[in-house]
Amino acid sequence: MAANTSKTARASVKAGQAKGGAGLNVLGEFKYLIPLNNGKHVYLRNLTDGKTLHLATGSEAFTEAVKALAAAGHGAKIKAELEGLAAKLPAEQGWDTTLKTLEEADVFAAEAVAA
Repeated sequence: MAANTSKTARASVKAGQAKGGAGLNVLGEFKYLIPLNNGKHVYLRNLTDGKTLHLATGSEAFTEAVKALAAAGHGAKIKAELEGLAAKLPAEQGWDTTLKTLEEADVFAAEAVAA
């Protein structure tokens, strides 16, 4: 570790190492979904592996990616983001339909089973 780091930074790193590096501590708001093309596509951020996927919201790949994140414990946050998008953005973007499709596919039920 560099000698010029602050005491707070060193304490933060030590605290993270004490947890065994199992969790990721994110300060601030982290968005999983970045809407594109009037809701037809989305960037889906995966906190578990650090990758960002570009997916069509009606595709099977999108459903499976959200299901994997829900199984890892991120389902409630993703569902809340989808509900927020459906409330904020115009109805023609179809976020309410996207949410309904994911719920019908029992994507968010995977989180309850994994817990």
